[in-house]
Amino acid sequence: MTEQYFQPLSSRLRPKSFKEFVGQEKVVGKDGFLFQAIKSDQVPSMILWGPPGSGKTTLALIIASETKAKFVQLSAVNSGLKDLRQVVEGAQAIQRLGQKTILFIDEIHRWNKAQQDALLPQVENGVIILIGATTENPSFEINSALLSRAQVVVLERLSELDLKSIIKKAAKKLAAKVEAKALSLIVRLANGDARQALNILEKARSRSEVINIDLVKEVLNRPHVFHDKSGEEHYNLISALHKSMRGNDPDASLYWLARLLEGGEDPIYVARRLVRFASEDIGLANNTALLLANAAFEACQKIGLPECKVHLAHAVIYLAKSKKSVQAYLAYSKVKEEVEKSGNLPVPLHIRNAPTSLMKDLGYSKGYKYTPLEDSSDQDYLPDKLKNKKFID
Repeated sequence: MTEQYFQPLSSRLRPKSFKEFVGQEKVVGKDGFLFQAIKSDQVPSMILWGPPGSGKTTLALIIASETKAKFVQLSAVNSGLKDLRQVVEGAQAIQRLGQKTILFIDEIHRWNKAQQDALLPQVENGVIILIGATTENPSFEINSALLSRAQVVVLERLSELDLKSIIKKAAKKLAAKVEAKALSLIVRLANGDARQALNILEKARSRSEVINIDLVKEVLNRPHVFHDKSGEEHYNLISALHKSMRGNDPDASLYWLARLLEGGEDPIYVARRLVRFASEDIGLANNTALLLANAAFEACQKIGLPECKVHLAHAVIYLAKSKKSVQAYLAYSKVKEEVEKSGNLPVPLHIRNAPTSLMKDLGYSKGYKYTPLEDSSDQDYLPDKLKNKKFID
């Protein structure tokens, strides 16, 4: 058996040209940026940003085959400054002979600041043309100076039509028959990821030439709703939940909650966000909201998953339906701004405690009116410099 046989199906069937490539028409179509750049042999440094299985590595390899430049590939997971120095030395040598060097760094977001800084001057002076691939938002993970010298190419999740086309071509090469319902299920579970789709197909084909929906379910036997709890998708999902509740949409709120929980999110994290939401977005419009959110938080701590999902659903629906008020949130923001501006203003003497004789002699608590027994309507509580200041509308 050849070495290629032991490679995953996604590697064995990787497209070798734009003609074979499926999807990303905006980028690789005849009017797309990449197609035109390669046609003119003017490939700039770029960051390929897209979800898993969207074609980042494949596009880099196609660029390598379509250009006259020397192509060097590194993985940010197991490479560092020593590897970069070797690439730069080689690139400088062939640059004197008039040849360009393209350096492809997979998962470039895994390189630290020092490593990215070392890459910057080589990109800037044209010794190397950088192609970085990342699943993470470049604006968060790539140094701004490096990012400013590279074009960000955004790749999208592959469409259902794209995935079906890829699966059908692969099934033909594997001599497999994929039933319509099985094909639709593979596409849904792959969630725009060509590599995932081919992996599912390969597992099913190892069992049978005929692939039906029951076989697909059998070979997987695990949930396929997930998200990276440390990546951008994590923040996108929690933002969607927060904004759906703020927008009084319980259906959307419940949907995003399920996306989080079924994707493996820690229920305690979600519960903490609900407690915050209850005061930030509902606040004085419904004081019971904070009590319910806190009760849901305690329920998650006491009983955990999977039982606490219903407590979070209860809280999310209630918070979404509740009236909203940001009065407390905005008021605190105003007070914070004032404190930062005016500094440590002294507490008025009449509202200071006077537990000792000396403090009484100094005027502490003098003239203080005890509200339950005295009329204190004319009594001031703010520092003298802020007298009559209003923070709450």
